[in-house]
Amino acid sequence: MTARRALAILTLINLFNYLDRYVVAALVETLRRPDGLGLSDTEAGLLMSGFIVVYMATSPFFGVLGDRRGRPRLIALGVLIWSVATVLGGFAVGFVSLFFARAMVGIGEAAYGTIAPGLLADLFEKKVRGRVMAVFFAAIPVGSALGFVLGGLVDSALGWRAAFFLAGAPGILLALLALRLPDPPRGGQDGPSPATPVAIGATYRSLLRNRPYVMTVLGYAAYTFALGGMAYWMPSFLHRVRDVPQGEATTQFGAILVGTGFVGTFLGGWIGDLWLRRNPQAYLWLSGLTTLAAAPLAYLVFTDPRPEVYMTAVIVAEILLFASTGPINSVILNVVAPAERASAVALSIFSIHLFGDVPSPPLIGAISDSSSLAQAVLIVPVAVAISGLLWCAEAAIGGRRPSG
Repeated sequence: MTARRALAILTLINLFNYLDRYVVAALVETLRRPDGLGLSDTEAGLLMSGFIVVYMATSPFFGVLGDRRGRPRLIALGVLIWSVATVLGGFAVGFVSLFFARAMVGIGEAAYGTIAPGLLADLFEKKVRGRVMAVFFAAIPVGSALGFVLGGLVDSALGWRAAFFLAGAPGILLALLALRLPDPPRGGQDGPSPATPVAIGATYRSLLRNRPYVMTVLGYAAYTFALGGMAYWMPSFLHRVRDVPQGEATTQFGAILVGTGFVGTFLGGWIGDLWLRRNPQAYLWLSGLTTLAAAPLAYLVFTDPRPEVYMTAVIVAEILLFASTGPINSVILNVVAPAERASAVALSIFSIHLFGDVPSPPLIGAISDSSSLAQAVLIVPVAVAISGLLWCAEAAIGGRRPSG
């Protein structure tokens, strides 16, 4: 019961993690208006990039601490920092002050995001990690959707500042819950293996020489490029290109995220665990094949103006994309030593954001400023296809590698 309670608490915290992260995406159109902060599309995109740059830059630091120090206190500290920073966003008076507040959110989320997956891996045995990670990462679409919905509804009723205040307010309670988490021995669920961390430089060099880890993370970076750009700009795309009213665009996309996130994430986790009994590369194959299948559907989302087509395409594409969430994060945890897990997650976070959703929102914004948003979003399906190809390639190479 201790493990399940910890999973419930960490999943709840992860939900608010993504709610705080994406509440700003629901406010982009308001922040662009003169009675908001008068931001350009490029500046609006940079708000997400500022957060992500700080998030990825501080992740290696917290990864080292997570492999060597008490994890519940580090998680609690992170939760408190990101919640206070979200509230500070409500006091912004211009682009610079809002950018600073959103960047501070990245510090808090780095403390949490690097440590929580490894803690869960030490609470549950390997054969059920796909399902455990599916539960934990189901909070991504739900929290993101709540960020869109909360941001949109509160913005309409009380203004954009109130949206930041309400999103950040639960932080103190969440931090107290984090302090009550267990901190099991590292590697306790993985049988006899060395669980003592080595020197920091040696740890990261070991990870960079680990081919399955590197290939998995490279595919994850392309995947994050696509999802980060799509999640940030989709409400604006629906409003500007498809003529959906602004409030309806944010709540509509939020509702789609909740439904497809639950279905896709849970199906992927359960199917991955079942397939793993027959194929040790099951997590990679499932992630690669479902992502490849999502690429042409993502293209339809942005090119076909018929609501019945693009809405169906976005629903099916998101189910397929979210199916890889649990399995691919399980791969990252399973292909490294137990004493390297927080560092492995930290390096993964650094890499997927450096090459993923740091460049994608402002790049789409810049292309939109120079041409149109309808043209800018067409880079998303290309990135989706690259991700699927990389994961399938590693699954094929791993399948030919002799066991043991």
